[in-house]
Amino acid sequence: MLRHALKPALKRGALIAAANWQVALVQATADSLFKVLIAAPIVGGIFLVALAVGADPRSLIVLEWRELTGTIISALLSQPLVLTAFLLAVGVVAVGGSLFTFLIKAGTVAVLVRSDRDAGPIEHPPLHVDAVARAGRFSIDYYIEASRSLYPRYARLGFGLMFVYLASGAAYLGYLIANRSGAGGWALTAVVTTSFVSWITLVNFVYLLVQIVIAADDSSVAAACRRVAMFIRHEKRDVSAVFMVVLALVILATGASLLAAAALGLVAFVPFFGLAALPLQLAAWLVRALVFQYLGLTSIGAYLRLYRDFSLEGRLKPDRKSTRL
Repeated sequence: MLRHALKPALKRGALIAAANWQVALVQATADSLFKVLIAAPIVGGIFLVALAVGADPRSLIVLEWRELTGTIISALLSQPLVLTAFLLAVGVVAVGGSLFTFLIKAGTVAVLVRSDRDAGPIEHPPLHVDAVARAGRFSIDYYIEASRSLYPRYARLGFGLMFVYLASGAAYLGYLIANRSGAGGWALTAVVTTSFVSWITLVNFVYLLVQIVIAADDSSVAAACRRVAMFIRHEKRDVSAVFMVVLALVILATGASLLAAAALGLVAFVPFFGLAALPLQLAAWLVRALVFQYLGLTSIGAYLRLYRDFSLEGRLKPDRKSTRL
């Protein structure tokens, strides 16, 4: 029974993502811009710490991440003015960049919802390329319209996510500061780090489902949260199976990208051939970004299939009249 529901959901998600390949490009561009924006104040923070403690920035960058985190935190806490400037810079960039990504994600999910609604049973054989192509629903006008309509709700949901991130990150950093000397042992640190990563992964999973339900049902954030709770409770096996498959694919893709980066790093040291390393690295970065975006869009399509089947069973009572985009 589980395999019967899992394979069609993943296949449909992959086909819908392929039919709307434009949103993968939009998402990859938006995520890359956000990462660049976040990296700017962090790198600036390293130079601020170097100036505050009178150290060479290069000596800080080569530190192991745990030592670098502890050094930066200690230096910033001892310099209130520097700490304030650093927090303001990170806060402004994080909030502004997040609002931008919320806007982009609203249009992305709306396009996939519309495609899923109009595509028909494309996951059932025989597979026709023209049928998959007809499932594409991306257009600039619709993307802008959907983003504008969903953005207020996605922004409210996103601020809730940011609050959870902030509270979780503060708790984790508090632990790192309290155990800078390693008194708790590496095993305990590894357990805490694994628990933190697992918690953030779970939060992102629920956050994605709420985004999907908001766009699929045109519901409020509160109503979407209630529906997601019902959806997970009744379809936990199928939802968990899709989650685990997508997570395994992401882990495999991450491992492959790390191996490719290591190989390109070795090529960079070879005379003459090292000149080709930069374009190859840029190409690998682009492929990596698109692959991860495609996997994310595939998961959205798969969850949409499961949620649509669940909704058709009549277990959900609409809170208000839905106005489809």
